[in-house]
Amino acid sequence: MESFANVSNLYQVAEIELIYKTNVQASQRPKVASSRDAYNVLIQSWNRDRLEFIEEFKILLLNNASRVLGIFEVSKGGISGASADVRIVFAAALKANATGLILAHNHPSGQLIPSDADKYITGSMRKAGELLNIRVLDHLIVTAEGFYSFSDESLW
Repeated sequence: MESFANVSNLYQVAEIELIYKTNVQASQRPKVASSRDAYNVLIQSWNRDRLEFIEEFKILLLNNASRVLGIFEVSKGGISGASADVRIVFAAALKANATGLILAHNHPSGQLIPSDADKYITGSMRKAGELLNIRVLDHLIVTAEGFYSFSDESLW
């Protein structure tokens, strides 16, 4: 027969705490009104030494006033790809209490043309955002020489 101590250990669960901490006042956060604004904020978070080396996928989290709540690095990949798990993206957005987000990844090749995989993940993220009432506002492809905006190019 199992002891009470062994049975009670079976039912121990982790406590979940949802918090968002910031030391930046809302009025001091950058405002994103265009794809250029988003690029200017995002490019500062990229390590320029890795921009043309490995692919990274990030999200820019925004509040209802289009002010930046933060940047979250979703994944780092290899030369030709980085995964973007929808659940990870929206877990970060929900934790930050974001009402909008901008997807971003770099192309180490320097090419600014979206791949079929880029288009597919953008569609998947937009569908998930609709369910959660979190707007996916854009998807930027970032290179050392500039950026491509899905929104500006009407790839919605």
